[in-house]
Amino acid sequence: MLRSLDNAGNLAGKRVILRCDLNVPLKDGIITDDGRIRASVPTIKRLIAAGARIAICSHLGRPEGAPDAKYSLAPVATRLEELLGQPVVFAQDTVGAQAVAAMKILKDGGVCLLENLRFNPGEASKDEAERNSFAKELAELGDILVSDGFGVVHRKQASVYELAELLPSYAGDLIATELEVLKQLTESPKRPYTVVLGGSKVSDKLGVLGHLLPKVDRLVIGGGMVFTVLAALGHKVGKSLLEADQIETVKTFLSQAKELGVEVVLPTDIVVAASFSPDAQFETVSADAIEGSSFGANGLGLDIGPESAKAFAQAVSSSATVFWNGPMGVFEFANFAHGTKAVAQALTEVQGLAVVGGGDSAAAVRALGFDESAFGHISTGGGASLEYLEGKVLPGLEVLND
Repeated sequence: MLRSLDNAGNLAGKRVILRCDLNVPLKDGIITDDGRIRASVPTIKRLIAAGARIAICSHLGRPEGAPDAKYSLAPVATRLEELLGQPVVFAQDTVGAQAVAAMKILKDGGVCLLENLRFNPGEASKDEAERNSFAKELAELGDILVSDGFGVVHRKQASVYELAELLPSYAGDLIATELEVLKQLTESPKRPYTVVLGGSKVSDKLGVLGHLLPKVDRLVIGGGMVFTVLAALGHKVGKSLLEADQIETVKTFLSQAKELGVEVVLPTDIVVAASFSPDAQFETVSADAIEGSSFGANGLGLDIGPESAKAFAQAVSSSATVFWNGPMGVFEFANFAHGTKAVAQALTEVQGLAVVGGGDSAAAVRALGFDESAFGHISTGGGASLEYLEGKVLPGLEVLND
């Protein structure tokens, strides 16, 4: 049984370390997608209302265990102030003098944000003793831990795992919501149940494919990973993304799907480009004739074609439960975003549970201008969601279990 905030008792005056996932994309110090910050706000506001003194901590990027200005959480502190409508004290260290001072000046309902956890090598160290040492320093800042960074619960890191062993620890509302949705996908999905997978590598999705295959009615595959599937069917794919070492595994998976009666929906047409660039020349060809484009064996598949987009959209919108992880093409380039946009639009039309599975899929719906409220749920944890759906044990959740 997961310990939730409902079990935490009276928090007035308590020092609460709140582990969020505020790992947002930055460009020249500007936040380009604040989805994860906004997803954290409800739990923060609940703690403010309860009169807690809140030290928010998170990582951002991969700064290799040392301070690096381009990975500072300072822009996140500014955005949090705007969203919360109150001051957020920013401590320019994580466990040092500034962090201690920030906590001391907080009044009930006050908020501070600690600097990037990964500026300390102990946060993501593979050495358990080093993680423990850092967790002990963090623990001195708080009376309890509220773990609400769903995007990191699959990682055994100091602020996620060891800290939760040192302090009374509870799952925040964001984690509770994520788990409720994921349980619907794995335990009692309404049918027909469709899983849509895209993104670059089929190897990244093999675990979830294997675990979900006996549970779904329909599997829709696009994105860069589809070219390995097409190659497994004997088609030449030019210079499209290909994991040749996965072809035999994909053949086995396709056979299993057939035996289980799972409908596998693949693209019938592909948008092929001369190069990987937003203004590259492109044309649409049959999925079994990619090298038949005018670019020959040098052609790159960068999106599903319009015929496939319609078929994928129909497969999605006619379902009662849908889980989507991974774009259908290079959505960052306008010419190759149509497939992803068609799938996203179809998810808004599902008369049931439609889940956008975090990561690039979540980034895509925001980048393409969709209203987030049109989707049943947008996950904040791509990797964590996939590992949960694979049936893996997630350390950051296990440590919160009684």
